[in-house]
Amino acid sequence: MNPTTNRIRLNLYKQDGYSRGRGGATVLTWWFVHATLFRWSPQPMYGFRRFLLRLFGAKLGTGVKVRPSASITYPWKVSIGDHSWIGDRAELYSLDRIEIGAHCVVSQRSYLCTGSHDMEDPAFSLVVKPIRIEDGAWVASDVFVYPGVTIGTMAVAAARSTVLRDIPAEQVHAGTPAKFLKWRFTPEEEKTAEEPVSKHEQRKAVVS
Repeated sequence: MNPTTNRIRLNLYKQDGYSRGRGGATVLTWWFVHATLFRWSPQPMYGFRRFLLRLFGAKLGTGVKVRPSASITYPWKVSIGDHSWIGDRAELYSLDRIEIGAHCVVSQRSYLCTGSHDMEDPAFSLVVKPIRIEDGAWVASDVFVYPGVTIGTMAVAAARSTVLRDIPAEQVHAGTPAKFLKWRFTPEEEKTAEEPVSKHEQRKAVVS
């Protein structure tokens, strides 16, 4: 049997048509600032890190908390809503837009990946798609979010999941690939049905 012939030619790789959104000098300056001032800042200095991110074009709401070990490739392609948290060693690989809503959590070591490659192209061409995390959603620890994915309002990507498809609002998805596990919130009618009956109500029911 003849061995498979390699058809991949990385020497043909190009990024024609892709824009980083800023010139090379700005990109290098950000990477230097990120590796020094940003990363060396003490944990409680959230305001200072917000200042640096805004300085480089990030759109941040009120009370956003980004840990110093978090990684953001191009901050000018990132927006984060009010009171959202970005955890330790979380990575926002923002080759395309990453939009994070208000009151969201992106937990430690999670990876929001907007860039990939066309594996059927011998030149391994770049493919980028935006990621959207809607209000109140939680991307738990060590989750990988694939390019083009939307995680809906108050939805949850459970720890160590690989999210290849959108997660609808209020659903909890888990696993590799992530699939529906349960609803995040118990419907009100179920809560009412599950509430324990008090002893007074039990005695009343017996008497009647």
